[in-house]
Amino acid sequence: MNQETSKIPQATAKRLPLYYRFIQNLHSSGKQRVSSKELSEAVKVDSATIRRDFSYFGALGKKGYGYNVNYLLSFFRKTLDQDALTKVVLIGVGNLGTAFLHYNFIKNNNTKIEMAFDVAKEKIGTEIGDVPVCDMDELEEKLEGANIEVAILTVPAHSAQNITDRLVASNVKGILNFTPARLSVPDHIRIHHIDLAVELQSLVYFLKHYSEDDTEMSQDENG
Repeated sequence: MNQETSKIPQATAKRLPLYYRFIQNLHSSGKQRVSSKELSEAVKVDSATIRRDFSYFGALGKKGYGYNVNYLLSFFRKTLDQDALTKVVLIGVGNLGTAFLHYNFIKNNNTKIEMAFDVAKEKIGTEIGDVPVCDMDELEEKLEGANIEVAILTVPAHSAQNITDRLVASNVKGILNFTPARLSVPDHIRIHHIDLAVELQSLVYFLKHYSEDDTEMSQDENG
């Protein structure tokens, strides 16, 4: 995201890609304008939150008219830096890593996995989803001058910190961590932890202990 976006609340920033995806779908269907109510029903975020999120960027819409889809598409593309390709490296070509390599990120956002790394000899030198799989021993060499600032980490938890240290030393600025490990990084590194087991446990807990209204309130509060 660009510098302007860094001034808004983090909960709002996390919702922007969600809005962008829906606006893309509206544009593809030929729709010219959309109301905050329609946006709310589609993305499951209440209208007041959407209006508040949009208000951080000035007058994106008009009262009684709603939002111009073409304008919103252009705005979110610029705000989310979608005019520039973001190159990504993936570390760990197991089941989850392989699924990521087959997923076409560039279809929904201008993000591309440039290369992957693993220690398994049978995978090194192959291509998965048109992405070359390289030897972990060559990580620093391959990343040097490659202009890759984002990494997806899908490795065993016991090796996650060591690999993270190597990524930081190779000028990677953001890490999407799919391991259970809570990683230590310098303050200038952005890391998002996604523990699928914890998310599943959380979902089951909410199903058992909270009503539907409570769950919707929690979604709004947590972004």
